[in-house]
Amino acid sequence: MITIISPAKSLDFESEMPDLNSTTPAFIEESSQIMSQLKKLSKKKISSLMKLSKDLTELNAHRYQLWEPSFDDNESRPALMTFNGEVYRGIDAKNLSNDQVNFAQNHLRILSGLHGVLRPLDNIRPYRLEMGTSLPVQRKKNLYQFWGSRITDSLNASLEALKSKTLVNLASSEYFKAVNFDDINGDVITPVFKDFKNGEYKIVMTWAKQARGKMTGFIIRNGITNPEDLKAFDEYQYNDTLSSSTEWVFVR
Repeated sequence: MITIISPAKSLDFESEMPDLNSTTPAFIEESSQIMSQLKKLSKKKISSLMKLSKDLTELNAHRYQLWEPSFDDNESRPALMTFNGEVYRGIDAKNLSNDQVNFAQNHLRILSGLHGVLRPLDNIRPYRLEMGTSLPVQRKKNLYQFWGSRITDSLNASLEALKSKTLVNLASSEYFKAVNFDDINGDVITPVFKDFKNGEYKIVMTWAKQARGKMTGFIIRNGITNPEDLKAFDEYQYNDTLSSSTEWVFVR
């Protein structure tokens, strides 16, 4: 079983981190092509393209200029320990055991606008680039077109390596659109989290993000490889009536 999640906009390059055997991202050449385009952008263009404040524009323009296709431990950190949004707070990666981190390395993939697909221990340098950004690269009008089938092919390779036929989609809609699910060699299950509000079950985005992170942590900590075991997730309750074969609904 492979689980996919989205990256986060906020990054943590400051806090202490456990000693880990980090790895190198697979798509360095592609990341370099994307970054070469970002380096050419004016601050005004960066601000309008990504809808950033003046301070965030300055920060990320500086990051782009410093970015290099090398990922030594002095300038980079493992992705799972660096992304710092709601999903990653739910995972609480810094409190994983070594065995749990190793399980994550084999069974978890992080989709990325800059890197395509990251393993948890793949080192990243500071960057911000959402998958939905309309950035033309290599005669492609946006990142979805640029990545094309690469992300799907990479996920299929991971599934094949594990001899697995199940992909659990815990990524946001912006990121799972980068995967051609019709071409995944196996079943795709998308957990959906709904809270009871104003007389009905609704997706509350902040809580749904937290739940995606907590389910990811639940998978890692329990070494789950059978999707049926996801139904034991106790932050929400699995609802068979609201679920389908591909969309599993969890409520609270």
